[in-house]
Amino acid sequence: MATGRRPIHASIDTGGVSGLTAMDSSSPPVRRLSPGQRWISLAEFLVGAAIVIGHNVYHVIPNEVPILFVIGLISLRVRDGGWGVIGLRWPGSSAGGTWAREKWARGMWMRTILIGLAAAAVRILLSSLVVDPVTAHFWPAAKGPSGFEEITGHWMVALRWLFIVWTFAAFGEEISYRGYLVTRAADVGGRSKAAYWLGVVAVSVLFGYGHYYKGPAGMVDSGMAGLVLGMAYLLSGRNLWVCILAHGFIDTFGVVALLFGWAN
Repeated sequence: MATGRRPIHASIDTGGVSGLTAMDSSSPPVRRLSPGQRWISLAEFLVGAAIVIGHNVYHVIPNEVPILFVIGLISLRVRDGGWGVIGLRWPGSSAGGTWAREKWARGMWMRTILIGLAAAAVRILLSSLVVDPVTAHFWPAAKGPSGFEEITGHWMVALRWLFIVWTFAAFGEEISYRGYLVTRAADVGGRSKAAYWLGVVAVSVLFGYGHYYKGPAGMVDSGMAGLVLGMAYLLSGRNLWVCILAHGFIDTFGVVALLFGWAN
């Protein structure tokens, strides 16, 4: 490894739609949940956690992301009436006229992209300046996803990875973790602000276990990434597009850095 180049694999969080409704500038509405609905949500969250651990730690079930993705979208559609509850909504249709709608939508997308970029920058800097130096005192460096070492100097390999990180990782993991599991964890506490924040913490721990293959240092790093993405989700008014874009930006940075040999 050349001097001055730091491992980039910890920044790549590759783990393992049509029909979107309208997005406005406010958070998704919060509805009152009955005790029975809370118990069902707790059961869903525990099953989701078991799926994450079962695949990544014990390897007794297939990859958790497709499973949680399908279960989550079905559950949110059946129990909540759609995917807008997790912030997976299209911007612009709540404005008045066509011109006003288009102008407002452009503003919302720009805000979403900027928050996503800021969250990605925070995650990358925290990994480089805090997590990597601290975990290096206790554990070996985090392992990268299988095949990541083939990216350097190979454009077609890099393009294949970019496809993976923008579909499986950015969309799949964010809908599964920040969207579905955070919502079901928050359900248990009645979807209060505190419940959402506690849900983000709990799901960040699961997200760390979702990257068990990276080793202890990588799990801590991925857990931190989940926490940053979860904070961005809540601070943006539960706009899941912020998380999807931030996740994609983070992994794209990692792929590009590996492609050009800026990191190993």
